Amino acid sequence: MPLPSPKILVNDLKIALNLLTRLPVPEADWSDEDRPPARAAWAYPIVGLVVAALATVLAMVALWLGVPAPVAALIFMASLVMSTGAMHEDGLADCADGFWGGWEKARRLEIMKDSAIGTYGVLALILVSAARWTLYTQLLAGGAVWAMLLAPVVSRAAMVQVMATLPNARDGGLSADTGRPEQEVMFAALSIAAIAALLVTGLSAIWVLATAALAVFALRQLAKSKIDGQTGDVLGATQQVTEAAVLIALVATL
Repeated sequence: MPLPSPKILVNDLKIALNLLTRLPVPEADWSDEDRPPARAAWAYPIVGLVVAALATVLAMVALWLGVPAPVAALIFMASLVMSTGAMHEDGLADCADGFWGGWEKARRLEIMKDSAIGTYGVLALILVSAARWTLYTQLLAGGAVWAMLLAPVVSRAAMVQVMATLPNARDGGLSADTGRPEQEVMFAALSIAAIAALLVTGLSAIWVLATAALAVFALRQLAKSKIDGQTGDVLGATQQVTEAAVLIALVATL
């Protein structure tokens, strides 16, 4: 199919930023019925690059001012949280509560929709956040600045893959309203992530992308078995777990 015009691509990026961040970006044009929001999913990895770049600048300034690497890594993560409104962390917690707090699909989805957080959700947030903080600290201490940008990029491409390959588990919600991206949209997002991995890590990108693919496969299978599909919470959990998986691969290979 023909490549969309630059105007459409820019609007896609605005849609992606509006959906996935709380950054003060210009409002996108949502009026094109022939181009649903899911068509903008190719830009999700670029959103990851934007929020990671902002966080990296803050972390590097902190290091320049003499702040130790563990605190700079905490500043990096806090910037990610503020930029996204903690929507991905919320999805991780809701998935953990729902997947293991209910005995059948309807109950699991009900728990996931509840705004309250339970024991499983708290533990998931602590474990994944602690892993990410430890790994980001090692990257900062080792001077691997460019690698700081990669995990948020690849993990948002992973969201697009799950959106495209799993049906919606419920009729409503953010994921259902956004729609399911077509195959070419998914391949565009994955291509952006693969190019970024090659630029940052060279041939080590093979291991980085393989680790990310393994994390995505595990989460897809878990979501399929628990709720027979995906929701916005599943996509948030995908982003968080895949980010941690990519960080593990980066620390192991760089």
